[in-house]
Parts: sequence; C-alpha cells; structure tokens
Amino acid sequence: MQIIIDGYNLIRQSDSLRRFEKQSLEAGRRALTSKLSEYKRKKGHKITVVFDGWETGSAQEERDRQGNINIIYSRRGEKADDVIKRLADNSSEETIIISSDREIASYVTRHGKTALSSSEFEMLMHKAITQSAISDFAEGKEIDDENDYHYSKKGPAKRMPRARRHAQIKIKKL
Repeated sequence: MQIIIDGYNLIRQSDSLRRFEKQSLEAGRRALTSKLSEYKRKKGHKITVVFDGWETGSAQEERDRQGNINIIYSRRGEKADDVIKRLADNSSEETIIISSDREIASYVTRHGKTALSSSEFEMLMHKAITQSAISDFAEGKEIDDENDYHYSKKGPAKRMPRARRHAQIKIKKL
C-alpha cells in the first residue's frame, strides 16, 4: 500500500507537529519525517510526503529520501496539491491520500483512490506507534469500533455503500 501525504497540511493540522513548525519549517518537516519513519517501521507501507515549494522553491521538482520516507518538494509555481494529484493518477497500487483539503479529497475519490483527513491519519499513526498489533490481538480488541454497523434480523439490510466499504477496508490496513 502506498500513502501519499500533504506534508504542510498534516503539520498544521497537528498540535504536536505545529509546535516544531513555530521554531522553523525545517524543524516541522524533521519532526514529521521522524514520526513517519517510526510508523513505517511498525506498518511497512510505502510513504511519500509532498511539501509546497511553489513560492520559494527551486525551478525543478526536488526529491529526497530521509530514512525510509520519500520526500518531494514541488517546483516553484506548482502547488503540492498538483503533485499529489499527479502521483495519485500515476499510482497503480492501492493508494491512500492524506490531506484535509476537500479539493484533493474529492479529486482522488473521483479517481478511485481513498482520501483520509490529516487528523484521522495522525490518530491512526499515533495509535500504531504507541501500541503494537500483537497486544491488540491478544486482548481481543476491535480496531475500528467507531463505524460498526449493527445488523438486525428483521427489515431491510443496513449496509454501507460500496465505495465506503472499500474505503474502510483500505483504512483498516493503516
């Protein structure tokens, strides 16, 4: 599974990461990549973070790798949103886009990918980092109690729409 993250969007939606960004943009980016590296060690997903470089960036799109996280800085004049859309379109594998930007979310959903808000992803990432999947299994906890649909034996079936069911399957893999 591939996870594409709108970097500054996630930093600015997170209380813990916003503290670092107040020191400097570089400190915010380092804190984010550090957390994501920890998450990747636990889950093993392919992670790409896209940062805006459209105002002060270089003339060419820059790519970097910190630890095991791919980082892309958009070129001057191009927003990170455009890079994220391009990456989502070119991805042939199962992809989840992390951004609280409604435009990006609606675009990727229309193109068959899954979108997740930054705050939801941060919560899932924090949960994965702090507790291991083995302890969940041993204790018999359910990963996603929030969106359980209860079925009754009488009346019409209460089933989520197909698109929402497929999105839930992908999100549970996070």
